[in-house]
Amino acid sequence: MPDLSLESGLHSRGIQFVAGVDEAGRGPLAGPVVAAAVILPPDLTGAEPWLQFLDDSKRLSHSRRERAVDVVHQHALAVGVGMVGPEDIDVMGIGRAALAAMLSAVGQLPIEPGHLLLDYIYVRECPFAYDTIVKGDSRSYSIAAASNVAKVARDQLMVEAEAAYPGYAFARHKGYPTKAHFERLRELGPCPIHRRSFAPVAQAVMQFPGGSWT
Repeated sequence: MPDLSLESGLHSRGIQFVAGVDEAGRGPLAGPVVAAAVILPPDLTGAEPWLQFLDDSKRLSHSRRERAVDVVHQHALAVGVGMVGPEDIDVMGIGRAALAAMLSAVGQLPIEPGHLLLDYIYVRECPFAYDTIVKGDSRSYSIAAASNVAKVARDQLMVEAEAAYPGYAFARHKGYPTKAHFERLRELGPCPIHRRSFAPVAQAVMQFPGGSWT
């Protein structure tokens, strides 16, 4: 379970606003990478009843993630969401795109953070003081909060994508490389939100050189 030890250490150094930052969607074959940044109150005395809802989003069911996001929006000082779309992912590469989405999320915060706690990612440049934390979403409540906000936001975008691109079952697999997704990709070819730099999609492009959505 996450805790507040990382945040508390920074607060003890006089840093008032600490943002936890995480992303969702590095691995899918389609759709954006979405990130969230969350600043929790520095004083969390008596917060245990709602902090218990926060955990690494990968450990939670869909309904529990949605509950966690409700809790975050009720109690956080600030929440920001950013994303990078599939075309830019193809140009930048997923690592740089994920970091760009994270920094975009930080840029959407109405409060400027004094320090970032990033779920582990390779950082080339960052305009903020930061720590990058291995398995941060299972160690820090701030990162866990961001993990859930990013995951729920991205899942909703992929549900909406199913209406725009019927037949791919995006609402079910959210763009991840599942058996069902591979089958749809072989049958239909790639659609505009597929990441053409990812090998399975690149292979499908060769099979459907004109594209099935042109």
